[in-house]
Amino acid sequence: MTPAPIIFGIVNITSDSFSDGGKFLTPEAAIGHAHKLVADGADVIDLGPASSNPDAAPVSAATEIARIAPVLDALLADGIRISLDSYQPETQAYALSRGVAYLNDIRGFPDPAFYPRLAEVETPLVVMHSIQDGQADRRDAPPGDIIGHIARFFEARIEALTRAGVARERIILDPGMGFFLGSSPRTSFEVLARFGELKAQFGLPVLLSVSRKSFLRKVTGRAPGEAGPATLAAELKAIEAGADLIRTHEPAALRDGLAVLSALKDSARIR
Repeated sequence: MTPAPIIFGIVNITSDSFSDGGKFLTPEAAIGHAHKLVADGADVIDLGPASSNPDAAPVSAATEIARIAPVLDALLADGIRISLDSYQPETQAYALSRGVAYLNDIRGFPDPAFYPRLAEVETPLVVMHSIQDGQADRRDAPPGDIIGHIARFFEARIEALTRAGVARERIILDPGMGFFLGSSPRTSFEVLARFGELKAQFGLPVLLSVSRKSFLRKVTGRAPGEAGPATLAAELKAIEAGADLIRTHEPAALRDGLAVLSALKDSARIR
């Protein structure tokens, strides 16, 4: 039986996130939504103080910290495990000082100057690949085999982090999805179908974040708020294929889907 994944519930403390920008910008709204996600089945709350869309306006580290500080204080006081979704070392350092459970970096921790701080802690690191690699104007996947391209990125980043003293077993791989793999939905579907090759090559856990992503919306014609069924289908496919962590806007739907899959497997064994 496939082990249950760790579920990250998404809380965007932003004004411009593609699916819910502005809805949870106040501390009260963010805290309330985080509690709802936990009640719906999230194991971890992934706090994002800036939009990850390549076209989003930049947000300073000071603003990110101001956005997350009261939310972190409240959720940690309630015993909720937190992941920080930020690529800015200053924000990451603040989150580490507060005791977050994960760091989630859409640029894959590119700054060697911050590696000594990362090596001092035991916090797991979600190392995400993206074709942008810090350059927002990139829109198309590179030529050749996309899994090979992603693997080369991970090889280089794992080597750099471990050489700096970060334990290899702390690293979680995220191949990126949607915009992070380019404008064509085909690339994201290929990676979703083949990410097991990355697990086999590196022997590390894989996080997938497909929730409401552009590649699902393009093939269904749905708006972000209407992409729940497509999201659930992709998430269940990812879990069946071995995803270890799932980052989602709707943990309740995912928990229900997992319960149905488990009941089906139990029924098959009884026969």
